[in-house]
Amino acid sequence: MSVSKTAAKSETPRRLIVCHAYDRVMSLDVVGPLQVFGSANDELTRTGRAAGYDVLVTATRSGPVRTSCGVQLYADCGWQDIDLAAVDTLLVPGGDGVARFFDDHDFLEWLCTAEKVIPRLGSVCSGALILAEAGLLDGRMATTHWSRCDQMIRDYPAIHLMADRLHSYDPTGYDGDPHVFTSAGVTAGIDLALAIVEADYGRALALSVARRLVMFLKRPGGQAQFSAYLTPEGGATTRLAGLLEWLPANLAEDLSLETLAGRAGMTPRTFSRVFSRDLGMSPARYVERIRVEAARALLQDDGITVSRVAELCGFRHPETLRRAFQRHLSVSPQEYAERFARKPYAGVI
Repeated sequence: MSVSKTAAKSETPRRLIVCHAYDRVMSLDVVGPLQVFGSANDELTRTGRAAGYDVLVTATRSGPVRTSCGVQLYADCGWQDIDLAAVDTLLVPGGDGVARFFDDHDFLEWLCTAEKVIPRLGSVCSGALILAEAGLLDGRMATTHWSRCDQMIRDYPAIHLMADRLHSYDPTGYDGDPHVFTSAGVTAGIDLALAIVEADYGRALALSVARRLVMFLKRPGGQAQFSAYLTPEGGATTRLAGLLEWLPANLAEDLSLETLAGRAGMTPRTFSRVFSRDLGMSPARYVERIRVEAARALLQDDGITVSRVAELCGFRHPETLRRAFQRHLSVSPQEYAERFARKPYAGVI
């Protein structure tokens, strides 16, 4: 679909979603969110309603655009040819080519113009740096891919960074800006698109789309963007590799500093120093993180009681689990289970 500056708005209430592509863009940052809107159309028409979205890909000009994985997308038109008055939502994705926009003053000015005209302007992944460079995130809460958080803090101090958030979109305006918003790494763009569909058509339709795509409707807003099980690449953790592989299957065991040090063949003092150097956190912090990660998975998938989850994950007591959840996720285990469990949560401790 092409939208020229002279094109009139459709008489139907369809919303035009525009995503801007560029050389070395992350393919999933573009296709992931747009597929959500396409699947929303499928769900709408399946239930006898009119499709609600039109999607459009722009670039410097119409034609093929090479993504970071080598697959080519096809841009419908150049960004200069868009009638901004016809656009409902403009998305700026991330990718290896983000830095090229820092000196593209024409495009940055166009974004500033768009911000004044369109109802919603957002970014996916490292695309937040483009919005930041345009000055559109100053004074706003924002997030980006975890690997770019330090860069955002350093280069854009006026932004209120939320490093552990999946997205900052909140149509109520309570926890973010419903007009200008951001999302975190790659697949968080899908979470963002689901949130937009829910704002437009309600939870029932968004849930149907999530089910169609085999996705959670809402992942926890405060969860870390990367798994607690991940460890640094390379040889830095060679001395700890065996221990790190053993830990997730033994969370209910005694995981005190002395126990872990003995298993690693070190004195507690040496172990604590090596662990903090290689993992970037204390052994106690790491153990708590993977216990919380395991507890989240149990609460989502099995619908078991909080007491049983605390026991299986080594927290010993539900109150200890509750405090850990508050520290890491800013919700209680009960609230988490009620919101995300696949089975109805009975509320039994």
